[in-house]
Amino acid sequence: MCRPGRCVRVAGVLLAAALIPAIAAPQDHVTLQSNAIFYGDNTEFHNPFREGETIFGAAVRIVANIDVNGRVTLTAGAFANQRFGSENAFEQVRPVLSLTVRGRRSAFIFGALPPQTSAIPLGPDRAGPHGLLPPLQRETLAYDRPLENGLAWNFEGVRVKEHFWLAWHQLNTPNHRERFDGGIDASLQASEHVTIPVQVHVVHQGGQLYASGPVSDSAAAAVGIDLHRTWAGRYRAGVEMFGLGSRYVPDRSRGDLSRDGIAGFARASAEWPGWRAHVIFTRGRNFITDEGDRNYLAARLDGTRYRGIRDYAESGLARRFSLGTNAMIEASARVHRIEDHYEYSFRILSIVAPSWKIR
Repeated sequence: MCRPGRCVRVAGVLLAAALIPAIAAPQDHVTLQSNAIFYGDNTEFHNPFREGETIFGAAVRIVANIDVNGRVTLTAGAFANQRFGSENAFEQVRPVLSLTVRGRRSAFIFGALPPQTSAIPLGPDRAGPHGLLPPLQRETLAYDRPLENGLAWNFEGVRVKEHFWLAWHQLNTPNHRERFDGGIDASLQASEHVTIPVQVHVVHQGGQLYASGPVSDSAAAAVGIDLHRTWAGRYRAGVEMFGLGSRYVPDRSRGDLSRDGIAGFARASAEWPGWRAHVIFTRGRNFITDEGDRNYLAARLDGTRYRGIRDYAESGLARRFSLGTNAMIEASARVHRIEDHYEYSFRILSIVAPSWKIR
């Protein structure tokens, strides 16, 4: 948390630090960029697996992108996250520092990972911080954790696309273990209408400096097939089918608590200009992940394991409005079936990402 006066001073210093190199740098390509994400997510859940929650706020970063040369860009600036209704001016204020090295088909990022932009896929079920399936990583982490620091490698070839990242979230101290997560989101374009996606996500809590809590691991992977077709460049329909596996170790010293799980995930969607509709069906046994959406997992809120077959389904409709260059607003609503519970949720999301050339 951050006291109002201190946050304002910190933000001012960080912004000044970002602007000084932008104004003084001798390079020809220096850009001041702002990225603002306004989010409102409301879930009317009341079931044994996931409680209802409202996430309402805005995350803003202002940075100077300094092109050192044609391949290397240095980014420096400030980030702030505000939760509407909070007693604090800002929930989080942090510096933004990163180095980007680009190749012909790839890019390596070291430091603050890039934010979401108006190019994110349409639909709430695909809006996670790294685009993983919701059972692997829940979408709301994009708002609970809008700033991530670590490293990433992105590759985009003719038929292969890949996104790899490793992000640190907590250091090992006398009070708690270190915590980081990483993963891969890759796909192979097998033909015009067939894609083979592969996703992996790992969360680790540990550290050797201080034994402050259990050492835990969570690993999950998904492999599937995506059948899709596009008409007139404006209409798209697709069916995705995945097989998922998980290994959940909440405490390495307690082997009896570890669980191996499997699940099946199927999603059908249809898109037309500004609109997307989707349905999801899943079924699994003992499937548990550390950062997955709890609606999909075999773990109750009270910590006990669900020993039967877990079923989950949802249907949703999303509408995106373009507000001009680098600005959009998206509204969506979903109906959820969690075992024998029927519930609903809705979300509104807006992203504004203007940029200005300094010199």
